[in-house]
Amino acid sequence: MASRLIHSRLSLSRLHVMVGNKNGRLLSTESNKVDEPFKVEEAETVNVPPPPSEKLLVLGGNGFVGSHICREALNRGLSVASLSRSGGSSLHDSWAKNVTWHKGNLLSSESWKEALDGVTSVISCIGGFGSNSYMYKINGTANINAIRAAAEKGVKRFVYISAADFGLANYLLKGYYEGKRAAETELLTKFPYAGVILRPGFIHGTRSVGSIKLPLGVIGSPLEMVLQHAKPLSQIPLVGPLFTPPINVTAVAKVAVRAATDPVFPPGIVDVYGIQRFSQQMSR
Repeated sequence: MASRLIHSRLSLSRLHVMVGNKNGRLLSTESNKVDEPFKVEEAETVNVPPPPSEKLLVLGGNGFVGSHICREALNRGLSVASLSRSGGSSLHDSWAKNVTWHKGNLLSSESWKEALDGVTSVISCIGGFGSNSYMYKINGTANINAIRAAAEKGVKRFVYISAADFGLANYLLKGYYEGKRAAETELLTKFPYAGVILRPGFIHGTRSVGSIKLPLGVIGSPLEMVLQHAKPLSQIPLVGPLFTPPINVTAVAKVAVRAATDPVFPPGIVDVYGIQRFSQQMSR
C-alpha cells in the first residue's frame, strides 16, 4: 500500500500542468521546459508635448520694484514679459533686452489682454499716488481688472505687491490704501489657493531715474537693520506701524518671483517680517 502511495506521488510530480493561451499554444509550468518564448510587442509611441515653460508677466515691469523682479526672473531662467502704460523700458541694462515689453492700460479692458497669452503667472507692481479717486483707480480698479482677466485666462498664480499699514498714513492716503485692500480682497477671491499678497513697508535699493542712480539703501539699510529687531514697537497703537522696518528691493523681488513660480508657496498675506524670513531662507 505504501509503495503505491509513493508511486502515485512520483507520478504526480512528473505531471505537467498544461494551460492554453489565446493562440491555442500549450505552455508548461515546469521551470526547465519552455514551449515557446513570449513575443513582446513594442508599445505604441505617443507624442506628448513637453511641459510648458514658465512665462511670467510683470505688471509695471519698468518701475523700481518691477524692474528688479524682471531681472530676478530672468536670472531664474523664466520667460519674462512686462506690461505698462509706457511700454518699452527706459533702462539701459543689458538684461532689459531679454524682456518682452507690452504697452497697455489696465483701466482699458481690451488694450492689453493679449499680453496674457501663454502666461503662467503674474506679478503686479501697479500703484501710484495722487488724489484719492486717482489712487483708488490705480491701486484698486486697475489691479482688480488684471486679477479678473488673469483668472479668466487660466493663469496659475498671481502675486500682488501691496503695502504695509502705517497707521495714520492710512487715513491721509485713504484712496491709496482702500484701493490696495480692494485689490487684495479680489485676489483672495479669484486665487484662493494661488494668490500671494506681499506687504512691504519702505522699499530701498538702487533706483534708476534716467541715467541717475539713487542709492536709497544709504538710508534704508541702516533702518532695516535696527527696526527688524524692534517688532514689539510696531504693536504700539497709532504710532506702532511707523516702526515697520524698510526692506531691500532685492529681497522683495526674490520672494515675489518664488511666490509666483513655487506651487507650494503658501497663499495669502505675507508681511514685511515674512518677506525677510523667506528671503533669508533663499540666501542660505
